[in-house]
Amino acid sequence: MNIKKVLKQYFFILTEESFVFATLIKWVFLSGMIGALVGVCVNLFLKTLDFSLEQGANYPHVYLVLPLIFVINRLVTRYVSPDSAGHGTEKVIKAVHKRDGDMRFRVVPIKFCMTILTLGFGGSAGKEGPCAQIGAALSSSIAKFFNFTKEDRKKMVICGVSAGFASVFGTPIAGAIFGVEVLFVGRLVYEFLLPSVIAGIVSYQVTQFFGGHSELLFIMPNPEFTAILCLKVLIAALVFGIGCIIFIEMMRFFHFLAKNYKTYFYRSALIAGTFVIGIYVWHDTVLWGLGLNEISLALQGETFSIITPFLKTLVTGITLHFGGSGGILTPILFVGSTLGTVIGKVFQADPAMFAALGFVSFLAGTANTPIASCLLAIELFGAGIAPYACLSCILSFLVSGYRSVYPAQIMSIKKTKHSYINLGESISKQQPHLSYHSLRKISKSKRLLKKLKNKLHLSFFSL
Repeated sequence: MNIKKVLKQYFFILTEESFVFATLIKWVFLSGMIGALVGVCVNLFLKTLDFSLEQGANYPHVYLVLPLIFVINRLVTRYVSPDSAGHGTEKVIKAVHKRDGDMRFRVVPIKFCMTILTLGFGGSAGKEGPCAQIGAALSSSIAKFFNFTKEDRKKMVICGVSAGFASVFGTPIAGAIFGVEVLFVGRLVYEFLLPSVIAGIVSYQVTQFFGGHSELLFIMPNPEFTAILCLKVLIAALVFGIGCIIFIEMMRFFHFLAKNYKTYFYRSALIAGTFVIGIYVWHDTVLWGLGLNEISLALQGETFSIITPFLKTLVTGITLHFGGSGGILTPILFVGSTLGTVIGKVFQADPAMFAALGFVSFLAGTANTPIASCLLAIELFGAGIAPYACLSCILSFLVSGYRSVYPAQIMSIKKTKHSYINLGESISKQQPHLSYHSLRKISKSKRLLKKLKNKLHLSFFSL
């Protein structure tokens, strides 16, 4: 054997390993720095939000100012920062896929203030989208300031998203995985996993250090596995999947309305705000704001009316598309958990367990993130619910079809082999339909059914 050739091979191996090691050190440092910075900013945002909500609680009719807040926010997003409109995660996904993670720094203070105004005055929205968008914009600004490459900037932005989700959810692993999984439907980009997880863990620990905590931590008792309970969970998952379709389609409907009435944006904001006030007055104010108290009650076993999740979907769609600013995931969790209590009551089962299943299943079905949703169930509710949560999340993800509350997500898989879609394109550009072979199978089955019907008809009259 040629000793010179062997030494040359070992030299290349050592060189390759040294480059891998140097890259790891670089991203451990960068992702840790981003996680710490995002953790501080998210903690500042959450403290400010808590203060505004406490002050608003002293005025029971503070939501009467909501139409004016909608008008102010629409003026700001129209003339100052269009990227600050609606829920923030969609804007981040677009920036990653279309602009290599390029985001403006002014999104940070504007999104911060607009979300505080929306939630402080009773708008129905969440807090996780702004945290993710703030984290992404900060990371993008750092990358541009130090002149990082486009690929590095994209990776840093995803670290910022994961850090934001991990901080606000209070779940470092699920939050970090969600930031990676939400970019594509059916694909995890493994090169983003290590920096995203590090950023998520650091951000979570920083938030905890400054007094942050998970507001939704309930360890569920280990339910005894029975075939009947498993069947109930499967039926509930189908209902959750259908509920996800209704939620997404209602969001699309309000987006269509807002897009087609841009000329009179101030007028539509006033009308929308007044309509939301009418719903609050009619159904009670359990629908306004974040709704974390109602989610907590649902996870403790309190049941809700079937109309509550529908009305929450309605006011959330109006808020986010006609002037409000905030996230969409907290309303999704509200709708899923309250619907779960209804299903639990119908099945004469534990409403708290089905609220927990609805909590994670709605997230899986509306955001196309089944893996992160399963991890979220384990981190929040314990390992006992894991088998049922996994079944429910995956089934809800499949039933919801080729839809998402984030239309910028890129399709990487077919949820069924019978559908024809354009892989590699965003959900907004998809027009899924049955393939030619599937249509032939359907036509054959129809002919067989017709023949069977005719035979049964003849045999009946021959008796």
